[in-house]
Amino acid sequence: MLKIAVASEEKMVAGHFGHCTNFNIFDVEDGKIVKEESIANPGHKPGFLPNFLNDMGVKVVISGGMGGGAIEIFNEKNIEVITGATGLAKENVELYVNGNLKSNNVVCKKHEHHDECGEHHN
Repeated sequence: MLKIAVASEEKMVAGHFGHCTNFNIFDVEDGKIVKEESIANPGHKPGFLPNFLNDMGVKVVISGGMGGGAIEIFNEKNIEVITGATGLAKENVELYVNGNLKSNNVVCKKHEHHDECGEHHN
């Protein structure tokens, strides 16, 4: 089973990971979403959210943008980060599961999206 977290504003992908209102958590099995739940963002403290999601068993995180510190922690924990996502959280998970969602590697610096590197790590 694969657990995917989407940083969200209700059902929509949030523009910035740490400041989302909730995380939509999807359990995927055999290419299908088998469980969906929403949990409130427990708070934005440096380094807290990546560890919080890791402890839940999350293996993929989808967001609009994300700070470099969070990305580094996810990378250390072998959690895949997808940035640049927009629209409905569930649709992004379906795109990811079907191999049609790629990260644009947007790293938020001072909440401006200007540092893009173009590399994709699988």
